[in-house]
Amino acid sequence: MRHRSLLILTTVLTTGALTLTACGSRSDDKGGTGGSGGSSTSAAKNVTVVIGVDAPLTGQNSATGLGLQYGAQIAVDDANSKNLVPGVTFKIEAKDDKAQPATGQQNATAFTSDNNVIAAIGPLNSSVAVSMQQVFATANMVEISPANTNPALTQGKDWATGKKVRPFPTYFRTATTDANQGGFAGDYAFNTLKKKSAYVVDDKQTYGAGLAGIFKEKFSSLGGKIAGTDHVNTGDNDYSTLVTKIKNSHADMVYYGGQYDESELITKQLKAAGVKIPLMGGDGMYSTTYIKTAGPAAEGDLVTSVGVPVATLKTATDFINAYKSKGYPGDYGTYGGYTYDATTAIIKAVKVVMDANGGKLPAMPDARKALVDAVQKTDLEGVAGHVSFDQFGDTTNKQLTVYQVKSGNWVAVKSGIYTG
Repeated sequence: MRHRSLLILTTVLTTGALTLTACGSRSDDKGGTGGSGGSSTSAAKNVTVVIGVDAPLTGQNSATGLGLQYGAQIAVDDANSKNLVPGVTFKIEAKDDKAQPATGQQNATAFTSDNNVIAAIGPLNSSVAVSMQQVFATANMVEISPANTNPALTQGKDWATGKKVRPFPTYFRTATTDANQGGFAGDYAFNTLKKKSAYVVDDKQTYGAGLAGIFKEKFSSLGGKIAGTDHVNTGDNDYSTLVTKIKNSHADMVYYGGQYDESELITKQLKAAGVKIPLMGGDGMYSTTYIKTAGPAAEGDLVTSVGVPVATLKTATDFINAYKSKGYPGDYGTYGGYTYDATTAIIKAVKVVMDANGGKLPAMPDARKALVDAVQKTDLEGVAGHVSFDQFGDTTNKQLTVYQVKSGNWVAVKSGIYTG
């Protein structure tokens, strides 16, 4: 679910002629970026196309958010160095949403108002996505999240009843949904961990509450007992009342729907009170920051996360080496690979649009509109797996992994595809 920074590389087209339009700025322009809706024709010019990135770059969730920012940056650097789209230099513009929906909406408005920005990556948090989707849809701008998992974002508010309707044709994601993740966790807790009762807590946010509800439903359907439920506020630090409730419930485990910022403190205070039961959560908890903050109390805790461990994929070796060699901050392991793939999908779609337009990038807003169709038809092998989208804009890659803290590290204990 989460950050960013930028680096501009210039690739000069040395042969042929390319007619450039106002979707981006020419590399030798002295007067700023391209104008609104107009076009400029000039031989052998290079156009700069901006891809926006929105994530929490500071504050809560920032460790994971930085993984989004720099995952996108590496994809752009690779595309520019390989001249993946001749005549185009790609650039990342990152904006900090601070995990706040109102700020995310402001960022979406800023991106869509800038004629150099052709598409956007992000956000990290599903609650932020809710505030941004309409803004991007109105502007016919592609938005691909590598981290949002709430099913309603792609399948509509009535998805759980089987009535699935795609709300926004411009919204896509490379992460699978909580309908799969929550069920995968519930099945693992009951059938593999052999837990018979669970205390379920959420942070009242779109992602956390949705995920906790799906876990609860699955765990109960298998015969598990829900020992109690409760809610916390994001930013809370004192969980003594919650700990007392959990202790008195005699639950076998705690399931938490939310981010690592709160869960790392809950598990620490729980263990300090002598309640030696595991805390399990979703991909919002899957960060090294969780273990660093919780310390020894994190031992034995579990999470589910989308995909398979990126470090185990040969296709991700160059990506991981680049991230480490550049000394980028943040966590690439959770969504960095999915962000790289989402960014690459946009880059390759730009080439598809240009190829269909005689090698020229259409003027705005036509370029954005054409990109929506091109992204929908994405079919490529990414660093984190195959990248394509179904009729709802959801990824066709449904792989999930359960991780457990062992000897102070997240260790994959089960990977698979949830089938219901």
